[in-house]
Amino acid sequence: MSDTATATPGEAESGLKRSITGRLLFFYVLGDVLGSGIYALIGLVAGAVGGAFFIAFAVGVTIATVTGMAYAELATKYPRAAGAALYINQAFRSQPLTFLVTVLFLASSFAAAGSLATGFANYFGQVWAAPPGLVIALLFILMLAVINFIGITESVVANMVMTFVEVSGLLIVLLIGAVVVFRGDAEFGVLTEFTADGNPVFAILAGVSLAFFAMTGFENAANVAEETVDPARNFPRALIGGMAAAGVFYVLVSVASALTLPVDELAGSDTPLLDVVESGVLPLPVGVLSIVFAVIAMTAITNTTLVAIVTQPRILYGMAREDVVPAVFGKVHPTRRSPVVGLVFSAAVVMVLLAASNGLKALGLDVDVVARLATVTVVLLLIIYSMVIVACMKLGSTDVNAEHYRAPRPLLVLGLVGNLAVLVYTVVDDPTSVLWCLALVAVGVGLFVFEYFFGHRDRPAGTDRGDRTLRTEGS
Repeated sequence: MSDTATATPGEAESGLKRSITGRLLFFYVLGDVLGSGIYALIGLVAGAVGGAFFIAFAVGVTIATVTGMAYAELATKYPRAAGAALYINQAFRSQPLTFLVTVLFLASSFAAAGSLATGFANYFGQVWAAPPGLVIALLFILMLAVINFIGITESVVANMVMTFVEVSGLLIVLLIGAVVVFRGDAEFGVLTEFTADGNPVFAILAGVSLAFFAMTGFENAANVAEETVDPARNFPRALIGGMAAAGVFYVLVSVASALTLPVDELAGSDTPLLDVVESGVLPLPVGVLSIVFAVIAMTAITNTTLVAIVTQPRILYGMAREDVVPAVFGKVHPTRRSPVVGLVFSAAVVMVLLAASNGLKALGLDVDVVARLATVTVVLLLIIYSMVIVACMKLGSTDVNAEHYRAPRPLLVLGLVGNLAVLVYTVVDDPTSVLWCLALVAVGVGLFVFEYFFGHRDRPAGTDRGDRTLRTEGS
């Protein structure tokens, strides 16, 4: 039977507002998956693979899209906030495991937001070198938190506008690639070169391991399923369509970049796409192009970070309703309908991470906490993605209804194998990431023990263990 209950007027006032259309959700997914990764990671992937590095992006986005199918099925079965943590809870009914997934996902999201805020400050310094980078990063997080507080519709509309801006930058790169081809200057043989040492398969795996961070973000869409209009119809189309469109951009931009500049030049650059734009193919002043692309890059970073800021409090909100985290995170603002407590907490954590990272640098210690946590984000998310696919297959005959999307099982098996392959390669390539993951697990266990003994006494009013259905406006 359907998992969504009909809300009474009183109940509707305690839930999130269902206002995201299918079109808005499509651009939400597209903007998040494109995000800032394509502006920074192409050079690293090119260095790992060689001229054929577009294959790594193609493989990465394929694995991610199949994983997205599992999310689409589960989100249309259980259109509620909390995403992966909720699905794991439904499949395994294990509160420790559910809480652990919540902690891992939040940790990766906090780290990513902190890293992106630092990147925004760096680009901002190229346009206006006035305030210190830490001040810019902190104000950046506060600004996005305020946008999120105003409302989810405003946040998603802002996301859509920024998606158009960042896509325009990618279209400029594609235009440059097209000009190179039409001039007859393109060396297509570079697209089949593997300059990395060793077996080409391992070179591609190395590239996928780097590229996969850019592919993440689609899972954030599951956390706004509760606020999506007609999720059974709109969610699968928007999620899978948005990821496919992002994949096309990644592959085409990779090809255009490889045809425009030598691969070693791309690999050695911190701003590879800016180098493509400044290659002189377009008859425009380099200084103007640099400023324009810095603004576009900041917009892309803002887009990705906004989605992270939107996601974090909604995970806390959903898990509070599942009685996994303290009930205070299940409260929403009486007029804005935003999960205000989770929003304040999430912004505070990201700001503390930024301050701690800069504090260590000020002490002369060569340790960047935020950057290091971002490095293990891929490991954490690959674990979660694999668990979500298993949960999807386990729940295949559970809570079946005529409306929900059903992912093809053979593709899910391939997606699971792909996720595990990239996970194993990433861990073997960087064994220290395991230590950081274990440290996060230890923190999660400590928080779970605290919640287990003290959290039950203040669950959300009107919610008990036998009724976990969110009271959502419009559901």
